[in-house]
Amino acid sequence: MFFFKKSLDLPTPEQALPGRAAPLPTAERHVVNRHPLKGPYPEGLETAIFALGCFWGAERKFWQTPGVWVTAVGYINGPTPNPTYEEVCTGRTGHTEAVMVVFDPKVISFESLLKLFWESHDPTQGMRQGNDIGTQYRSGIYLTSPDQRAVAEASRDAYQAALKAQGFPAITTEIVDAPTFFFAEDYHQQYLARNPNGYCGLGGTGVSCPVGVGVNA
Repeated sequence: MFFFKKSLDLPTPEQALPGRAAPLPTAERHVVNRHPLKGPYPEGLETAIFALGCFWGAERKFWQTPGVWVTAVGYINGPTPNPTYEEVCTGRTGHTEAVMVVFDPKVISFESLLKLFWESHDPTQGMRQGNDIGTQYRSGIYLTSPDQRAVAEASRDAYQAALKAQGFPAITTEIVDAPTFFFAEDYHQQYLARNPNGYCGLGGTGVSCPVGVGVNA
């Protein structure tokens, strides 16, 4: 999954690829736990969406976490509707690779998922993650409820302080209300469950994210 881009600038809507009206065909159920990717989800569950580099390894981080009911990979925060993976790789759709996480807040909090998110990648690298270079590898938190914003921003500020103390630069993670999440093609869903020896380029900073920072935000 090394796709080097000619440009690290996000396209404007006028520059973006046109995409398509119909969603891409994708898997119906999670390969590991057989839960439906697109719902319906049990009552009381919540959704979080994260981007932290190559979504193959990122998704595995979350589906292995107790309290997570289902995960899916897709594309988010670009102007091209229903993009293909090949289109996203050109850098001309504006999307980043993301993981949708449906979780039980009685078992695991959004705050705990944020801790996993921060510690599983380097959020200071801008349009890249390690050797994966391009706009599709940028870091992001995509908010699915108003309550998530204060928690996400508090966790960012606390982690920024911890990173600064270790000599890291500023966090570049975008934190925005979630636009449409476009489900990726079937073969990307739970890729590392299908291909246990497949590529995973994720690597954290080695700096621990403080726990509990968002509770009273």
